[in-house]
Amino acid sequence: MKLHLAQVGPARALTAGIKAAPESVRPPGLRAIPVGTHCSLKAAAGPAPGSPEFRGRMASVRDALRADGVGAVVLVQSSFTAVDVRQVLLAVARRWPAGSPMVRHLAAQVVDDRSHDAGNYTPRFAELLEQSLASPTERIAVRLVHWSGENHHLGRADAAVRLLDELAELELPAGRRVMLWGHGQAGNVLALVMDLLSADASAIDRFFAAAQIYYRLPATGVIDIPVWRRVQQRLTGHRSRLDRPLDVVTFGTPLRYVWKHRPTDRLLHFINHRPAMGTASHLARLPERIEELLEASGGDYVQQLAVSGTDAAPSRFAWRGWLADRRLSDLLEVRDEHASIADRLACGVRLPETGTTLLVDYGSPEGPVSEHLAGHAVYTRPKWLWFHAEQIAQRLGSQAPSSARAA
Repeated sequence: MKLHLAQVGPARALTAGIKAAPESVRPPGLRAIPVGTHCSLKAAAGPAPGSPEFRGRMASVRDALRADGVGAVVLVQSSFTAVDVRQVLLAVARRWPAGSPMVRHLAAQVVDDRSHDAGNYTPRFAELLEQSLASPTERIAVRLVHWSGENHHLGRADAAVRLLDELAELELPAGRRVMLWGHGQAGNVLALVMDLLSADASAIDRFFAAAQIYYRLPATGVIDIPVWRRVQQRLTGHRSRLDRPLDVVTFGTPLRYVWKHRPTDRLLHFINHRPAMGTASHLARLPERIEELLEASGGDYVQQLAVSGTDAAPSRFAWRGWLADRRLSDLLEVRDEHASIADRLACGVRLPETGTTLLVDYGSPEGPVSEHLAGHAVYTRPKWLWFHAEQIAQRLGSQAPSSARAA
């Protein structure tokens, strides 16, 4: 049984240049896949972080976000993205025989001594963003939130529950919005956060019942992970501290869950995408040569490859976690039971059905694959911070900075 969440209208264009693609894509043997609202654009080189021009452009972003009521920005990252990417690639290799040699070769190269910060929101990044959004009289707080990065439903669900608990403790003036940034699978953590906030009581009960074996001892009924019970009570009881409107921004997030949100919430996706000749501009083509992966010639291959079926489930020795993950999978994930991993990969679908997606060509990546992670690490590079911030202010804000309007 899937979560039955609050219905919202179809995604709409937030600014000129955004278009709605054809209603669906129907690959042979698979159900029709709706195509979300999207826009293709080229990321232009901008001012160096910390330079006077950079500070000036970010001041315009700050003014737009403050005028729109944003009171805090929360960056959600995993513990070690390069290792997470390697786990995803190995899972793809196990389930995609035709591409296994190529994908295993890539997995062997994504982790080295240069990859420790690749694809992560670092403390330095958070500090740079907060300083850039500060003014002499007021600041927009930037918080860095870590989660386990475990590539399975339980790992993402546990992160969503803990993030909801943190959001409830945020001290902000009434009416202020909270902006959430999630890179990679952290974006799917944010999808679960939005789903739970927009769900009715029965859907919330089903979610917590599916995971109950994980946070509640089966023999005694004692809750040994109390944050789960605390968040359940907040969601089903007095939830005023969770009523703040959210602006959710994802970067390179694989398609795993159906996005639902409240009418007051807003949603924007960034995906590193370089269209291939002979393929629809919003679809991704499967790589045919290892060089394509090593050079990220098609964009973000991790976002493309981490489809349903590529999770690394909890160990059966941790049987409570393993069972909770199985039950959450049945509840949360939308998938075609008759489709293989190869079928899903062949679809080439990148676009979520909900929100607006920016398909961004960032150009050729810099450094070896251990630094760009097959196109997945570009989003957290400080050199693109101004670009992302201006696009967010333009696409989501009710008052965009003049430099973004002119772009």
